[in-house]
Amino acid sequence: MATIDRIDYDRISPVIASLTEGEDDVVALMATVACELHHADSRFDWTGFYRVTSPGLLKIGPYQGGHGCLVIPFERGVCGAAARTGEVQLVDDVESFPGHIACSSSTRSEIVLPVWNGAGELLGVLDIDSDRPGAFDQRDADGLTAILKATFGRL
Repeated sequence: MATIDRIDYDRISPVIASLTEGEDDVVALMATVACELHHADSRFDWTGFYRVTSPGLLKIGPYQGGHGCLVIPFERGVCGAAARTGEVQLVDDVESFPGHIACSSSTRSEIVLPVWNGAGELLGVLDIDSDRPGAFDQRDADGLTAILKATFGRL
């Protein structure tokens, strides 16, 4: 799939559903989702997952892009806020987010979404960074939430 300026969620959702059909391994699902999303939108500079590995702690999971932070406590950064609150974090300017963790100097804006399984357990967060300020909006939050629910909600 060629990279486009703005992702078409109605088009990519069935592609991801088809690629992940019947798979129940969380890491395999995360790797596939990260890859498909990353290459579907030119705004996405870093696309990946941080997994809950112990209470209050996220560790890097499958991703696309440059290096990421290896460990993020729930108390720190945008990813920690999404994990701690269970709410989508839309950040237009990462420099204005209290406690932002600068894993990459190119990141200007960010969206982070909690990832839940069907039992309502937090598996981790999906983190997408952009080198553009104000790159994400509610349309992204809604489209990504639907993909995550369809992919991980069946586990």
